Amino acid sequence: MKGLRKPRYRARISTDPQDILRAQKLRYLTFIAGRDTAASDSRASGLDMDAFDAICRHVLVEEVRTGRLVCCFRFLPLANGHEVDRSYSAQYYNLAALQAIDAPMVEMGRFCIDPDYRDPDILRVAWAAMTRYVDENGVELLFGCSSFHGTEAAQYYDAFALLAERHLAPKRLLPRVKAPRVFRFARRLKLRKPDLKLALKRMPPLLRAYLGMGGWVSDHAVIDKDLNTLHVFTGVEIKSVPSRRARRLRSLAT
Repeated sequence: MKGLRKPRYRARISTDPQDILRAQKLRYLTFIAGRDTAASDSRASGLDMDAFDAICRHVLVEEVRTGRLVCCFRFLPLANGHEVDRSYSAQYYNLAALQAIDAPMVEMGRFCIDPDYRDPDILRVAWAAMTRYVDENGVELLFGCSSFHGTEAAQYYDAFALLAERHLAPKRLLPRVKAPRVFRFARRLKLRKPDLKLALKRMPPLLRAYLGMGGWVSDHAVIDKDLNTLHVFTGVEIKSVPSRRARRLRSLAT
């Protein structure tokens, strides 16, 4: 993927270990610092890192004027569904249903934006960079984990009820339970009528972006005590992205 530059921000693939170190620092600031997580003590170095960093490619979004890193994420290219067990998500979800996909796939992960920045153009540039990679490499499925902060599901009941009502994965691709601790929201909340306004307010921005592209989720959330989150498996079939949204993303990617 070539670099992508817009008036205020640029996105590029990491080129050296220092780039990855910068990403790990921003991830720590976003996901761990100041939060009551099991990872706080184990990552006293001020870095969020794991074994997947070594096999993933890392995208950095920087402010053009200052060079400051304002957003980052990593992605893992997979030749087809036979490689899905290599993914981060496969630690938590049974992804056997995806193994039948005979086409390139990409897992996105550790997506974060500097909490000091609230500019929606940052997210647009990040997605434009990923769109360019998807088009250049014929990717047919984009997937990852979308996280809700905290492990108490009650505060997100309306969001989960909306996911259960409108956004569950098709049965042919539905991830099955693998993690020891999960919240089966599709089963628990199937009779709950979600408050749409509250549901969208509680929904993580990254998940809203996935859903806006026609994305879908698992029928359960994994309770991750390490990072103090609830996360759902999230997938987007590229052929199912609404044409208007696809045109918009591709215009940003040029």
